[in-house]
Amino acid sequence: MVFDYKKNRAWAENLSVVMQIGLTMAGCIVFCFFIGLYLDKWLGTKGIFVTIFTILGVVGGAFTVYRQILQTLENRPQNKNDSSNGSR
Repeated sequence: MVFDYKKNRAWAENLSVVMQIGLTMAGCIVFCFFIGLYLDKWLGTKGIFVTIFTILGVVGGAFTVYRQILQTLENRPQNKNDSSNGSR
């Protein structure tokens, strides 16, 4: 089976957006988790910085994903036959 990009372009673009969003969210969480882990080891605390930085990673990742979604929606071309413009 050969993937025809021209035929499945919308599907492939949507898949790339979903993968980008998932990897961005996971990357933010993992990065902040390891910062918190390092700080806990360095300062001798027991999980307080892991918890704080993991929560910050979730919030920061969600904010970044939100901005990516808005940017994707702004850059998407409008459908010429869109029924929301009032014409039929």
